Amino acid sequence: MILEITKFGHPVLRQKGARVEQVTAEIRDLVRDMFETMYAASGVGLAAQQVGRAVQVTVIDVRGVKDRPSTMEIDGSPVDVKDHMPVVLINPEIKPCGNPASGPEGCLSFPEIYSDITRPEFVDVTAINEKGKSFSFRAGGLLARAVQHEVDHLNGILFIDRMTTDAKRELKSELDDLQAATKAKLKK
Repeated sequence: MILEITKFGHPVLRQKGARVEQVTAEIRDLVRDMFETMYAASGVGLAAQQVGRAVQVTVIDVRGVKDRPSTMEIDGSPVDVKDHMPVVLINPEIKPCGNPASGPEGCLSFPEIYSDITRPEFVDVTAINEKGKSFSFRAGGLLARAVQHEVDHLNGILFIDRMTTDAKRELKSELDDLQAATKAKLKK
């Protein structure tokens, strides 16, 4: 089922997600609906907060992006990213590594708003999948950026919080309009 994507101004986007203590049928249903929603919106990642649920669940699939490559290592060996997509991260823990790299980001909760964001170029990830199994990998490129963006969501951090002051100033009117529209919709 395609879920409504929460937009900037909705309070759930600022909530830290609760840890998932057990992967239940309800969590698996949420994961399935999140993938369906993400694909329908042409996204590469979606956090539970973006569909109104403050829990530590995110889904990612970078296979469709050809102009921004991704890398993945498991146990120190490179693997084909496509063989491990799509990926579900439940209760993810990340450790950024590598040098800071700037790159373009957008967000399904901020339609048509984009900015260059600086993040570490690699990230070590440990999480639980939709089967309740723990797994770890190192991500690089777009996958590293997507993981960090989505884990930020799970902690109530938005990509606008990572923008430069100048970028935020340039986007102020669009951000104000989006926030006002979301708050007006919530009042109805």
